[in-house]
Amino acid sequence: MGVPPAGPGGPRGFAGAKGRRLGRKKKVLLGAAGAVVLLGSVGAVAAVVSSGEDEPARRQAEPSVSAAPPAWTVQAGRRLTSGTGLRYDGTMTVGGRPVQLNLRLTPSGMATGTLRAGLLKADVVAIDGDTFVKAGSAFWRKYVPEVRKTEYYAGRWSKAPESLPGFDVPGVLGPESIARRLARAPAEPPTEDVNGVPAYKVEARGAEYLMDAAAPHRLLAVRPGGPNAPVLTVAPVAAPAAVFDELRARVANLGGAADPGLRFRPGELKFSNCDKNPSGCTVSVPATLAAPEGAVPEGARVALRASVSSRGTPLGRCTSSQEVPADRSVTLRCTVTSKRWRDWVRNALDNPGSYPYEATAHVVGEAVAADAVDELLAKVDRERADVVKPTVPPTAEPGPADGGSEPPQVATSQPPGGS
Repeated sequence: MGVPPAGPGGPRGFAGAKGRRLGRKKKVLLGAAGAVVLLGSVGAVAAVVSSGEDEPARRQAEPSVSAAPPAWTVQAGRRLTSGTGLRYDGTMTVGGRPVQLNLRLTPSGMATGTLRAGLLKADVVAIDGDTFVKAGSAFWRKYVPEVRKTEYYAGRWSKAPESLPGFDVPGVLGPESIARRLARAPAEPPTEDVNGVPAYKVEARGAEYLMDAAAPHRLLAVRPGGPNAPVLTVAPVAAPAAVFDELRARVANLGGAADPGLRFRPGELKFSNCDKNPSGCTVSVPATLAAPEGAVPEGARVALRASVSSRGTPLGRCTSSQEVPADRSVTLRCTVTSKRWRDWVRNALDNPGSYPYEATAHVVGEAVAADAVDELLAKVDRERADVVKPTVPPTAEPGPADGGSEPPQVATSQPPGGS
């Protein structure tokens, strides 16, 4: 954006010492871009059918009773949901390239782990049904090419696009979700050999589960993309406390996580209450949700990330966020209140000269509000209490100081005169 229009008597700005003015300019505002999320809805239609001229035809409603799930799936589901969680390892394809996946999931489906490809790595965390990644710009460019403006998402936690890793992590790999899927399996599913072990092969909503055909029907492997997808090996989580430690640390940093599935069209950046104000400088930007089209997604949020500088010297940053209203349009504001801004303004007021300042701002979708993190952490803590049982130290045998008996005294005879 260009320099603000001149007002009467010269350029706009605030007066410095001895009547000198501080000019200001604004850089071009950058808008966020991301993958489009398509939303759908399913409705129900009711109708009344009549027959003849006088009375509508009546049909007796017969109650339907769902068949009980096969006994083997009940046993397998109980084993899945009552354990310490599951560890998955394997190679899969992301963006047409191989990626090594290592994930550990709690019984409810919360996850932590990594995606690796050579020197490139993405940390992964999943909670409350959503998956998030934290990776450098090189990983985003190579493995998520459909997301533009990757600099908005690189190096910080961001909601994972549908292509990364290409399936719903909690829904496909979560033990509780798998147990629900197995409940719809046939009593005698087809079998497949898994490293010499006969295994039931169960297909469910785009995934394939290989279950030990013998009781207690362990989960041996998963093909997340269906029958032709690479196989992920499965094992019980050996150290659940370490999993919850890592999970909690990552969830604690999800506040402000970006959502590349929401894209906004920004308007003109404006300053307010900045002139001669060492207390702060407010930046405002109007924005409109551009994608996805249609109704605003439930819980959709938008964030403003702004920074103010003078001749290349940073003066401060600020952020703000809010929910996207039904009419898709918002005006975002945040105020820079840093020490650098205060010192710079005071110096400008005390010393005659030209002091231009400028601002840049990014408008991005937000997946997790800062004030929502405590609730997510509470979910982690509740499940940890259920899964990680406190260890009781062994009780020491009581000694003399504890009132126990003294050890028996041993006497030995000595020859006359000693030895």
